[in-house]
Amino acid sequence: MQVAAAAGPAAQHARRAGTGGAPVLRLQGITKRFGTVVANDDVSLALHAGEVLALLGENGAGKSTLMSILFGHYRADAGSIEAFGRPLAPGQPQAALDAGIGMVHQHFTLADNLSVLDNVVLGTEPLWWPFSRRSAARQRLQAVGERFGLRVDPDARIGALSVGERQRVEILKALYRGARILILDEPTAVLTPQESESLFATLAQMVAQGLSVIFISHKLAEVLRVSDRLAVLRGGRLVAEAPAAGTSAAQLAAWMVGRALQPAGQRPATAVGAPVCTLEAVHTAGSARDRLRGVSLQLRRGEIVAVAGVSGNGQVALAELLCGTRRAVAGRALLGDGPLPPSPARLVRQGVARIPEDRHAVGVVGELPIWENAVSERLRGRAFSRGGWVRRAAARAHAADIVQAFDVRGGGPDTPARSLSGGNMQKLILGRALRPPPGDGAPLQLVVAHQPTWGLDIGAVAYVQAQILAARDAGAAVLLVSDDLDEVMAMGDRIAVMHEGRLSAALPAAAWSRDTIGLAMAGAGAVPDSTAAAPAFPETAA
Repeated sequence: MQVAAAAGPAAQHARRAGTGGAPVLRLQGITKRFGTVVANDDVSLALHAGEVLALLGENGAGKSTLMSILFGHYRADAGSIEAFGRPLAPGQPQAALDAGIGMVHQHFTLADNLSVLDNVVLGTEPLWWPFSRRSAARQRLQAVGERFGLRVDPDARIGALSVGERQRVEILKALYRGARILILDEPTAVLTPQESESLFATLAQMVAQGLSVIFISHKLAEVLRVSDRLAVLRGGRLVAEAPAAGTSAAQLAAWMVGRALQPAGQRPATAVGAPVCTLEAVHTAGSARDRLRGVSLQLRRGEIVAVAGVSGNGQVALAELLCGTRRAVAGRALLGDGPLPPSPARLVRQGVARIPEDRHAVGVVGELPIWENAVSERLRGRAFSRGGWVRRAAARAHAADIVQAFDVRGGGPDTPARSLSGGNMQKLILGRALRPPPGDGAPLQLVVAHQPTWGLDIGAVAYVQAQILAARDAGAAVLLVSDDLDEVMAMGDRIAVMHEGRLSAALPAAAWSRDTIGLAMAGAGAVPDSTAAAPAFPETAA
């Protein structure tokens, strides 16, 4: 195992080191195999009181397996775990909870129709108690919230809370149960910049009172900001440990992928062409949050329009409209000079490519082999069918071309798609969308990329973004929908913000700042001044 130490202190890390005394958590020699695959290879880590330890690594590096072993979901093949000086029983989730270990997942596990108090106490009282001790529970919840600066109305319904408030409830759930070690998995993935700042302030308050935190994130800038120490996994092994002070994002990236990554540099501007798709005051059906309310937007050749917003504010409806799986009930939606057809198959033939939000549930059919997934959107086209029969040789040849061109690793053409890693699954989807077979439909006109880098590691993110930029440079119009504000600002030629089904004016990226985007995401800000600006979220009839 190679363990690297960063050199030199950094002024921005004035936090205490948190390494005095015995560790509150010690993982020693953890090894876990799944058949011939070694997911964790002799991993040893320690966590101290009042310390934030960042755990980093590409997808498949072993982070999830290590945390699953810590929580008792998996049993290690070798190694041991101690919490607060006592052995932690392997393979027993309740043992981890009893030892004071709590975890907040990036996908919240809250019941929207229940109150904050109900969600927090759910599962903490024995079923045989004749009545719920709500008064005592309320007092304890309020005390925990006051202590750690996590004030939430106990009687508020979860469904009425913002995303940031829901995350506070998830953290409160863990602290209410007595957590002294808190594991945060991608905690800022769905937060506005202002909500992220609030979370960081809460973290500082918690660690100042002795709480210990394992912080898992792909966002290197925030990792360096909030962490005291860094641990990097690659290929199941611990390859680097270092103080956050003095470590750069470039060094972290190199440890994660095993090589130095070249910075992307300034993106050259491209010539913007004619409109490909136009929306005029479009409304769609759907729930209160998952619908469009008077959306107007123009997508032009050679340009990326990036849409920011907190997840659940109508982005799904926008992407589904442009991909043909949702209809407009009012307004006009045009593709070129004609109506936008509510038919995915017709849109594919007309040069519309989609990269769906959920690669597992929508992007691929996990049980089907790679070659069938590679041609699934064009299986009835001229390239792959004749007389009602699938031209298997042509389909497999095209799939092989995609696998080679997009560096899809993890198996041959007959390998089930579910066996691919997240990054390789996304490469397969990219290849299917961006590399149509010759002579089958119109050239690529519009790319609808919905959360294209969600959950991917830094290497896969760079690859996916490069392919989207290449499509733009080749003359396609691109709609990029992303919860990642860094991605929005790095990729968008123009940026718009979605809130409660309404879309702001799409302005040049230079007109926006992180603060103005964050305020607009929360529905509290106006579009920056511009001669092209319209009201941020115009009032329209529901």
